[in-house]
Amino acid sequence: MNFDRSLKIAPSILSADFANFGAECEAIEKEGCDWVHIDVMDGHFVPNITFGPQTCKAIRPHIKTVMDVHLMISPVDDFIEAFADSGADIITAHVEAGPHIHRTIQKIKSLGVKAGVAINPGTSLSSIEYILDMVDLVCVMTVNPGFGGQKFIHSQVEKVRILREMIGDREIHIEIDGGVTPETAPLVSKAGADVLVAGSGVFGGGSVDNSSVYGKNIKEIRDSANRVLE
Repeated sequence: MNFDRSLKIAPSILSADFANFGAECEAIEKEGCDWVHIDVMDGHFVPNITFGPQTCKAIRPHIKTVMDVHLMISPVDDFIEAFADSGADIITAHVEAGPHIHRTIQKIKSLGVKAGVAINPGTSLSSIEYILDMVDLVCVMTVNPGFGGQKFIHSQVEKVRILREMIGDREIHIEIDGGVTPETAPLVSKAGADVLVAGSGVFGGGSVDNSSVYGKNIKEIRDSANRVLE
């Protein structure tokens, strides 16, 4: 994975057909997505349960782009190796998930995987200031984590703008997760985000048998976000 700050769309399979993950991953890639985003939830750190490393391992052969694994779990350190073994290209852990985020990032990097850190809407950027030199990605949650389909929290746009200034010329992606639509995408891309996670915004209205809808949704988000960058 060479660093590239051009806009990337990363559909979240949280909104896909759970009985058809392999085909869904292939469909969104065929329709032009850049990464595949996998939201892992444990029913403890967030009030929802999704899937674990075995599911990630099963769908890995169906993903030709980037497998972007977002761990919304606590504790997190004990599970990092399993997700690395599942084929993740990027593993993102929450700064709120444990007391030692520096150690967590060290562990991810030691396994040869790109490391990301995620911050919830109520979490200050000061919590990640001293690990910016270690990470490859910062995921700014623009909804409270746990469920798809929530409304975008507009106060996070300013957080993205400040984060972009903090990052400077470091090769760090800014990822947005939550409420991304053609209406909200331009706000965060103008502020400095380059990876947009969209669940219902991509999968809504489509299916594996009608995947052109995915392509249309991806294009609408991408075009709206890029328009403010021209």
